[in-house]
Amino acid sequence: MMHEKTKNRHFSLIDPHNPGMPIVLVGLMGAGKSTIGRRLAARLGLGFVDADDAIAEAAGRSISEIFEAFGEAAFREGERRVIARLIDDKPQVIATGGGAFADPQTRDLVLSRSFSVWLDADIDILVERTAKRDTRPLLRQGDPRTILEGLWKTRAGDYAQANIHIKSSDGPHEHVVDKIIAAMGSYIRERTGP
Repeated sequence: MMHEKTKNRHFSLIDPHNPGMPIVLVGLMGAGKSTIGRRLAARLGLGFVDADDAIAEAAGRSISEIFEAFGEAAFREGERRVIARLIDDKPQVIATGGGAFADPQTRDLVLSRSFSVWLDADIDILVERTAKRDTRPLLRQGDPRTILEGLWKTRAGDYAQANIHIKSSDGPHEHVVDKIIAAMGSYIRERTGP
């Protein structure tokens, strides 16, 4: 189901090769939002920012330290403020943390003021990618595969509200970028006519 504010947006002003608005990547940790986001930004001639990096910079602490010191609720509030600032800054590609779009207020913000892309990946790929870094607070609470499967089941309905849904794979990242640009073009054509 499409969010009402997004449905009413005047998409005829958006060019998938020069969108003129922020593109926000959402999805579970390990889906490739930062890696794909950098390549998408380079292809479109836009800046790129990882929201988690911006949050850590603003707080002067790592994401793990913020979680440990203040808890998830406080982290989500700070995350929402940082994402709002990034969306208002200029057209750019923004990679969000895995839980950002699951937060109703942050999701409404993203849906009403940007173009959103759900990057989805199979659980095996997510487990493999997230095992490479021990910086994910939620994965420290038990078996990573079980946690990722639970998060996917819990958040998939939220992620599905994004403007487009793209499967990320272990193939070349440029193929995923091609799929995003093509899907953006199709999405816009469907809403604006020939």
